[in-house]
Amino acid sequence: MLKAGIAGGSGYSGTELAGILLGHPEVELVWLSSDRYSGEPVENLYPHLRGLTNLRFSPIASLPGQDLDVLFLAMPHGKAMQVAPEISSDTLVVDLSGDFRISSPEIFQEYYGFAMSDPDLQKEFVYGLSEINRRNLAGAGRIANPGCFATATLLGLYPLYQAGMLDGPVYVDAKTGSSGSGRNPKPGTHHPRRCSSFFGYKSFTHQHLPEMEQLLSNPANPLIFQAHSAPMVRGIFSTHYSRLNRPLDLDSVRELFKDFYADSPFVRWVDGSPDLSSVLHSNYVDIGAAGKNGFLVLWAVLDNLQKGAAGQAVQNMNIALGFPESCGLARPPSFP
Repeated sequence: MLKAGIAGGSGYSGTELAGILLGHPEVELVWLSSDRYSGEPVENLYPHLRGLTNLRFSPIASLPGQDLDVLFLAMPHGKAMQVAPEISSDTLVVDLSGDFRISSPEIFQEYYGFAMSDPDLQKEFVYGLSEINRRNLAGAGRIANPGCFATATLLGLYPLYQAGMLDGPVYVDAKTGSSGSGRNPKPGTHHPRRCSSFFGYKSFTHQHLPEMEQLLSNPANPLIFQAHSAPMVRGIFSTHYSRLNRPLDLDSVRELFKDFYADSPFVRWVDGSPDLSSVLHSNYVDIGAAGKNGFLVLWAVLDNLQKGAAGQAVQNMNIALGFPESCGLARPPSFP
């Protein structure tokens, strides 16, 4: 059993990771950090883990004394870059923040509002979009886990970009639940503010946009992305509007996606619109499409805390360490 730790174990992504790792057959969760809850039993903060672990939260300062095979950094943006330089090269690091996703220091500064601490360190991190970058992830020692919006958008659009099927701009209208803003409430993210409301935010400035543009880098097909807050706790529902440069044939689109993701156990094609409730509490992403008169509407749905964060992080760990890709993740979505 490999020894795993989570830095930032008291947040939503951290506790989601803990739940997955406690059931992983190849990994033993031995350390979780939280300065705020240091010394507290994990089950006191998250009663759903009661009886599954006797671990207590530790201060982040105790990290150098840990002998870990894999470390997940589930910390706020800007924190992972402070911790990562001190981690042994023998430890696989999977960062769930945005600290190591962007290759350009200038673009990083523009979207995150602070400077990249070490551009050379950033180059050590492989972008962890499991289905697209699987070859580079195998054997990697440093992985930057993608953002939840980026995961849904890229998995939905990448096969079309690769096939050169798009004509002109692509418009993405994506909705998310309140858990994507983290455990600590802020005026615009607190669930009582969002639970019965619906609004757009971060127009042209969302930090996940440059991740998408790094992979979808065709000037002929610029990406126009708009995020929305939806009145729900979990989930991403991403709708992509585009025009194809050839006669529209939904059967061909379906076969393109099925062939592209033939070896990807967590990507499922559905006819028509997917239903967000069919992927919640799972690592699956469902993709579907509709079209007419040369226009294509494509949908991608996922659970933002699973496939959009913790589940994909474990999937990336599995690929990097040579475990079966679905190890510890092959549980079905919950329904209803």
